[in-house]
Amino acid sequence: MTGLVLATRNDHKVREFARLLDGVDVAPLPADVEVPPETGTTFAENALIKARSAAAATRRAAIADDSGVGAEALDWRPGVFSARFAGEDATDEANLAKLEREAPAGSRLRYTCVIAHVAADGTETLFEGLADGVMSPERRGERGFGYDPVFVPDDADGRTMAELSDAEKDAISHRGRAARALLEWLRGGSG
Repeated sequence: MTGLVLATRNDHKVREFARLLDGVDVAPLPADVEVPPETGTTFAENALIKARSAAAATRRAAIADDSGVGAEALDWRPGVFSARFAGEDATDEANLAKLEREAPAGSRLRYTCVIAHVAADGTETLFEGLADGVMSPERRGERGFGYDPVFVPDDADGRTMAELSDAEKDAISHRGRAARALLEWLRGGSG
């Protein structure tokens, strides 16, 4: 199985994907390749923008993901705007505080992740993972990032995503589910 270029230079994300795609060589985006802005209106569009750019620049198979959270009480916002929910240059803290102000405890939440795979020949394949849960009445846990301290997944034991170990989170998270679908496809000889 050949390696993949991950359309990011974020060390945390490179390590996470290397863990999720066990046995696949995951390389960060070379320093001389620019990451294009995410101008899509869906997770799939944003993931494809980044994966297409990385594949074209490196002439290698590339992957990229886009993900976010939505609250039913907010008509499933912030969605693709999760990273800038509180403003264009918002921090994780500011985004989380805005969600806490606007979505009441017990609100249905959904994490969505789409991973785009663009082969060296330009063939595109998408993989989606979902994780459903509810809004915690308070922040709990020190692990994870983003909205994890208030996201209580349906298929866990009442702990927030930020209270789960990496292995526990990977088993039920939106990114873990999308990555397993990609890995299964790669091992099936399609990658």
